[in-house]
Amino acid sequence: MSIPESHLDLLTRPVIAHLAQLRPDGTLQSNPVWFAWDGARLRLTTTSDRQKGRNAAADPRVALSIHDPDNPYRYLEVRGEVEAIEADPNGKFFDVLAKRYDLAYDSLPDAARRVVLVIAPRAASWQ
Repeated sequence: MSIPESHLDLLTRPVIAHLAQLRPDGTLQSNPVWFAWDGARLRLTTTSDRQKGRNAAADPRVALSIHDPDNPYRYLEVRGEVEAIEADPNGKFFDVLAKRYDLAYDSLPDAARRVVLVIAPRAASWQ
């Protein structure tokens, strides 16, 4: 799966994505999330006990919708699967995202429960 050159900036700029998941009861959930792109995988952070973490453990299928804040009609949708849920008990990946999104903070009280969702893209659409 490849992302068109014309829309790679939506993965490399610090913009907000909306993560869509299925909840265990079959209803849908969508949340704004920070993310990072390494050229092959999307990564985001949550905690193991938040609904996003529980959803990923129960059903790995996800979709992320990312719109251009400078042009709301330009977007990228990435559909894929959570291929790994990595423990991040020191919140190091949260630190990476906090720097990316320019957030200053003193401490991360839920660091011990932090996980990184590693998402393998399978398909994309864009406008």
